[in-house]
Amino acid sequence: MLFDDAYRTIAGHAEGVFRDKGSKFLAYAYPIRSEEEIKPLIQNLKTEHGKARHFCYAYRLTPDRSIFRINDDGEPSGTAGRPILNCILSEDLTNILIVVVRYFGGTLLGVPGLINAYKTASIEALKASSIITKTVNGIYEVNFEYLQMNDVMKLIKEEYLAVLAQDFDIGCMLKFEVRKAQLNHVLSRFDKIEGLKLKYLYTI
Repeated sequence: MLFDDAYRTIAGHAEGVFRDKGSKFLAYAYPIRSEEEIKPLIQNLKTEHGKARHFCYAYRLTPDRSIFRINDDGEPSGTAGRPILNCILSEDLTNILIVVVRYFGGTLLGVPGLINAYKTASIEALKASSIITKTVNGIYEVNFEYLQMNDVMKLIKEEYLAVLAQDFDIGCMLKFEVRKAQLNHVLSRFDKIEGLKLKYLYTI
């Protein structure tokens, strides 16, 4: 059972290919965390495939799967981006980008042919992917005095919290990751340690 603090994505970059009537459809699937990553990835593909006609894509972002976008890049509306997105949705994946690069083979495929080609290429890329389940984690920073060091370290150890950064220079600072399902329990334990400052940074 997947809880609301877990989501499915791909472990790494994967590729798939589909050919029809001389046209070649190359699908590239990438794990992504933000929209800023998309442009450079597409730009790299355009550099690599200078003679390709279309670079159609779809992506879905955030653990709650709320952000998604499609781009037909000059293909008839609904024949490219939507079928790519449907493949992502049917596998219930997020934090993923799929770009399908098309080399035109001289023969028009028609709307059903295009939908099938973009869908099949995307499925091939997903088949080649390793699908993994990740948890939704909050990143927090805690600042404290040396006197509280033992209490803080004990808590971190007992709750198996991943420490991302630490600084014990003038004061003490720890940056740690906590799974959403554990959050209330962990925060209430931190509340019991006097004199420390806890700050929420972001969620991954």
